[in-house]
Amino acid sequence: LYKFVFGRNNNGIMHLLLVGLILGTFFSSLTSFMQVIIDPNEYLTLQSKLIASFNNVNTDIIILCILIILCILPFIYDELKLLDVMALGKEQAINLGVNYDKVMKKLLIVVAVMTAMSTALVGPLTFLGLIVVNGFKHKYIINTSILISICSIIVGLIFVERIFKFTTTLGVIINFIGGLYFLYLLLKESKL
Repeated sequence: LYKFVFGRNNNGIMHLLLVGLILGTFFSSLTSFMQVIIDPNEYLTLQSKLIASFNNVNTDIIILCILIILCILPFIYDELKLLDVMALGKEQAINLGVNYDKVMKKLLIVVAVMTAMSTALVGPLTFLGLIVVNGFKHKYIINTSILISICSIIVGLIFVERIFKFTTTLGVIINFIGGLYFLYLLLKESKL
């Protein structure tokens, strides 16, 4: 996927998000099709695994995830300083002395591992990362996005429990708001 998206055409991150969204929709539709075919009792078991739930966190792997995070942080610590330069674009980052392809591959691997861990812990959350991280000065964004994520999840859980009375899940609310925000970003980019 990396070679397809960032190959010869130098498409950029918005193209990567769009490809990811299309693939996510495809796999979601494939999952829905499989759900129609299987037994209704098995469907309920499968549905509890496919929808993100902060009430059913997989506590068996929390220690493993913490160990993986502690191993990843030293691996990417030097690259975090380069994120502001890389945000300028590939050509500008290369002109400023950054090995763009190496750093991009390393960061994409880390993002894939972190996404896999969060999915294994609570389930798929498609747009949470897009909602909380959008800006510049990565030195501040990383810490701020962690706090915004925690606050978003807490506020979302309060909405699900108090306002919606558990008639919907937090994952649905996050995907709805994130989808609207993604469309806003696409429309804003097309106007530029």
